[in-house]
Amino acid sequence: MTRKDDDFVPYSPLPSNPYPNYPTQNVVVVLPSYRHRRYERRCLLYSGAIFLFLLLAAAIFVLYPSDPSIRVVRMGLNHIGVKTSPLPVLYLSFSLTVKVRNKDFFSLYYDSLVVSVGYRGRELGVVTSEGALLKARGSSYINATLNVNGFQVIHDVFYLLEDLAKGVIPFDTQTRVKGELGLLFFNIPMKGRVSCDVLVDIDEQRIVHQDCYPELWGQALQAQTRFNNASKPSADTGV
Repeated sequence: MTRKDDDFVPYSPLPSNPYPNYPTQNVVVVLPSYRHRRYERRCLLYSGAIFLFLLLAAAIFVLYPSDPSIRVVRMGLNHIGVKTSPLPVLYLSFSLTVKVRNKDFFSLYYDSLVVSVGYRGRELGVVTSEGALLKARGSSYINATLNVNGFQVIHDVFYLLEDLAKGVIPFDTQTRVKGELGLLFFNIPMKGRVSCDVLVDIDEQRIVHQDCYPELWGQALQAQTRFNNASKPSADTGV
C-alpha cells in the first residue's frame, strides 16, 4: 500500500527549555539505599537489646535476695569469776544487743537468733532467742543475756592459768540467724553470722577490747565443726 503525502504530518523537536523565561532546573531524586535501611533497623534492634539487658541487670541487682545483716550494737560484761581449785571453773555473764536488718525489698522471717561464747575455740554456752518477722528494708533489735555458771576448764587449763596471771582473758562470741525470705510464691533460705573477739579484764570486771566482723559461712561451718568435736559444756543460759 502506498502512503499518501496528505497522511504525513511534519513535526519539529521540542525545545530544550519550553519556558525560556525561567532558568533551567535539574531535579535529582535520591532513593534510600536498602542497605542503609537494614543497618538502621539493626542498630535499633541492638540498642533495644542493650537497654533491656541493662534494665534486667538493674532489676536483678535491686531485687536479688541477700543474707540479713547482723551487727552487735552493744556488749556488756555483767560479771566474771574464776575458781582455780581443784580445777579452774569459769563463771561468766554477758549482755548483748543485736541488730538484725533485712536489706531486701521482701519480708524476711527468721526462726531464731543464737548467741554463743567460747574460749580458745571451745564453746562455753549458748543462748537462743525467738524468731520474728522483718518487714522489707526493716530492722529489729534483740536483747540477750548469756550466762555460764561453773564451766570446768580441762583441756585449756594451762592457757587459762596464763591468762589469769596476765589479768586479761580472751573470749569469742558468735551470733547466728537463719530464716526464710518470702519472694512471691517461694521461700528462700537466708543466713547471717557475725563474730566478735573480746578481751575481759578480770580485776576491773569490764571489756577492754572488742572487735566484731561478719564471718563467711565456709568459716562458720568449720568453726561449728570444731565446736561440735569439743566437749559439750554444762551451762545455764537464758534470754
